[in-house]
Amino acid sequence: MSDSASNDQVWTRNEVQSPCIQICVVHPAERICTGCFRTIDEITQWSKMSAEDRSRIMDELPTRAPRLAKRRGGRAARQIG
Repeated sequence: MSDSASNDQVWTRNEVQSPCIQICVVHPAERICTGCFRTIDEITQWSKMSAEDRSRIMDELPTRAPRLAKRRGGRAARQIG
């Protein structure tokens, strides 16, 4: 094994990485981050969670995105077609 290959293995981790995309804004009604779709509790506990808990949350995140896509009206809702 070359030195390069052994160095790569040193830094390889079998960890569920954070879904954070550095857009950290909590939606006021849904109470989830608009960037990664995690709850505040999930964000603060992420580093302490087991891989199984992280994986479970990662699997749930796509189902949360539509909760933020709902429009409440605005200009488009007031226009007469």
